[in-house]
Amino acid sequence: MRQIKIDPVTRLEGHGKIDIFLNDEGEVANCYFQVPELRGFEQFAVGRPVEEMPRITTRICGVCPEAHHMAAAKACDDVYKVKIPSAGKKLRELLYNTFYTADHTVHFYALAGPDFVCGPDAPPEERNILGLIKKVGLEAGGKVIGLRSRCQEVIQILGGKKIHQVTSIPGGVSRGINEDERKKIEEYAKYFIEFGQFTFKIFEDVVLKNKDYVDLILNGPYIHKTYYMGLVDENNKVNFYDGMVKVVDPDGKEFCKYKPADYLEHIAEHTESWSYLKYPYLKKVGWKGFVDGKDSGVYRATPLSRLNVTDGMPTPLAQTEYEKYFETLTGDKTGKTPVHNTLATHWARIIELQYAAEKVMELIKDPEITSKDYRVVTTETPHEGVGIVEAPRGTLTHHYVTDEKGIVTKANLIVGTTNNHAAISMSIKKAAEGLIKKGLEVTEGTLNKIEMAFRAYDPCFGCATHSLPGEMPMILTIRDSNGEVIDRISRN
Repeated sequence: MRQIKIDPVTRLEGHGKIDIFLNDEGEVANCYFQVPELRGFEQFAVGRPVEEMPRITTRICGVCPEAHHMAAAKACDDVYKVKIPSAGKKLRELLYNTFYTADHTVHFYALAGPDFVCGPDAPPEERNILGLIKKVGLEAGGKVIGLRSRCQEVIQILGGKKIHQVTSIPGGVSRGINEDERKKIEEYAKYFIEFGQFTFKIFEDVVLKNKDYVDLILNGPYIHKTYYMGLVDENNKVNFYDGMVKVVDPDGKEFCKYKPADYLEHIAEHTESWSYLKYPYLKKVGWKGFVDGKDSGVYRATPLSRLNVTDGMPTPLAQTEYEKYFETLTGDKTGKTPVHNTLATHWARIIELQYAAEKVMELIKDPEITSKDYRVVTTETPHEGVGIVEAPRGTLTHHYVTDEKGIVTKANLIVGTTNNHAAISMSIKKAAEGLIKKGLEVTEGTLNKIEMAFRAYDPCFGCATHSLPGEMPMILTIRDSNGEVIDRISRN
């Protein structure tokens, strides 16, 4: 049996490797996506005052500290059973949607874009952000840098720091904004919206006008029919910060809708001996292995998933693109027919980018945004709380249990990427099966196309790896000079 290694996988946050095993005929026999790193933040939380969680959990990841900041703050609100003032909620949402604008920009231009702009078979030294800028022009590079710079400035104003934010606290936020800050953010919001339109133009010219790329999206080995998950508001529209978790089946029919506090009634977690990843699944369907379809409890929580569960986008420019997306991919612009094409996640991501930019403008023009009524003091005895937001990479759940003094006694985190672990493994295997065939040379470009299967999920393993028993199982394999295994030592 022949083994092909992709180690390390590239253009992701964190570390991972792919092991592909071929049978004697040269076909894919099996494929494993392994994450060798372990993070222990659930255990780190134990013994800490719960009000510290919004500040501590941002350290889980420097890529999306805002997501953990918000989920932790919402969990703390629930621990103390406090309803935050409207202005406090809007300030949190303003920060969060600015973050979304910046985060989706990074993935589209730096992590995913090189595969489409430079080409999946381009040499690795060209297939990167610099190669992308060379292709689309320095003006585009300047716009990306300008967008990121403005977003980081807004995040610092609202969050206290550009990373590892500190302002969301139980009961609201620690500070508001003044009129000068409001005017500055409004000016930046105009740039965000224009940048969204600019990004669609690039996507149209580079991807949608390229027949090979469109065929890769529609007919390539990147299609899975799974359940889909995402937060929706009271109108069943996308909302990143608040709402109920909605799940639809592979046909687009609602499977369940639940409040954050009820997540354990719907979600369970499976483990495998060969990875530190956990594999969440739908409890009422059950774990059936790494397979898709209605009979499998595997679900996805991605930008594509969020568009599949929603009835539309709450802002006009994003709604226009939403209709074009569904009409192109399914023939039905209403969105009632789900999109199962994994690579279309990149398209869904820039629709979300446009929505986030428009939402920033909507919030910054709200008269209440400069209100000084942005926090209430908590008075209830703390006990238990759950906070859920949509991280860019998927539904993010923080669950804390405390003693009567507010000291955390138990914490559970299901982070954005964790939701997609099973689907990522399935997508990698299906891509390998579709691309590696008997008699065909396995080139660097072939392996990159396999990596494209996980890259669509924008996985982040800085915060997504946990060991369920709280231990670190280890297997040491000793080989002789010929590569033959002479001993294995394990600790479980």
